[in-house]
Amino acid sequence: MDLILWRHAEAELGEPDEGRALTPKGHKQAVKMAEWLDRNLPESCRILVSPATRTLQTVEALKRRHKVVADLAPNMSPADLLRAANWPDSREPVLIVGHQPTLGQVAAQLICGQPQEWSLRKANIWWISQRERGDVTTNYLKAVVAPELLATSGKHHPR
Repeated sequence: MDLILWRHAEAELGEPDEGRALTPKGHKQAVKMAEWLDRNLPESCRILVSPATRTLQTVEALKRRHKVVADLAPNMSPADLLRAANWPDSREPVLIVGHQPTLGQVAAQLICGQPQEWSLRKANIWWISQRERGDVTTNYLKAVVAPELLATSGKHHPR
């Protein structure tokens, strides 16, 4: 199974927390990451999103069907997220658009096998895959992608 964790892009400060919107920089981050995801995600990927405004605005840039899942709201547990994703039994890849600290906790649990506090930066994607060899299944980090490493379409950066 592939589990792709996408932290929402940069959001404004304020209250209520779930109503915080993306900043102009956050919208640009979301577009960059959405372009990369659109090129790399299989069509069969299920996309699950927190009900918070900033996650909904982040996923809108992807322009794919998605499902809002209450169990992905801010401060939900890693177990809630993994249950929503049907880890490790989902037949198709799952993209989760969510929040810290839960995303970092899930990444640490799946990669290290124990609870740790890892931080996923805003708008970053962590792609975790499973590999089966005989009767041994291991999880590994397939990719980490940050928006500042990506150019938006049509723009070229000097090297």
